[in-house]
Amino acid sequence: MVIGFSWGGWITAGAAGQMEDASAKAAVIQAFTPLCVAKAEPQLDKLAELKELSSWKYSDFVADAGWVDNVSDQYRDDVAGVCASTLVEGMKVG
Repeated sequence: MVIGFSWGGWITAGAAGQMEDASAKAAVIQAFTPLCVAKAEPQLDKLAELKELSSWKYSDFVADAGWVDNVSDQYRDDVAGVCASTLVEGMKVG
């Protein structure tokens, strides 16, 4: 049994559950971030405000703007944070 866990790649049910949750979270973020960005792009005045904020305020700003209203409460902050970071990085390039 020790060999199975250390060399065989076995994991406990708890570890498998954590991996499943992380995978689901990543999939939701990947799916909803482009939608959030698409909602934000036409609102140039709000994008300018977002760019001036500290990064720790990004999630709240994006949620208050309504750009992640279609995302479940469970993942809303995560999607908002990634969306905001994507938007700010895009403004640096453009």
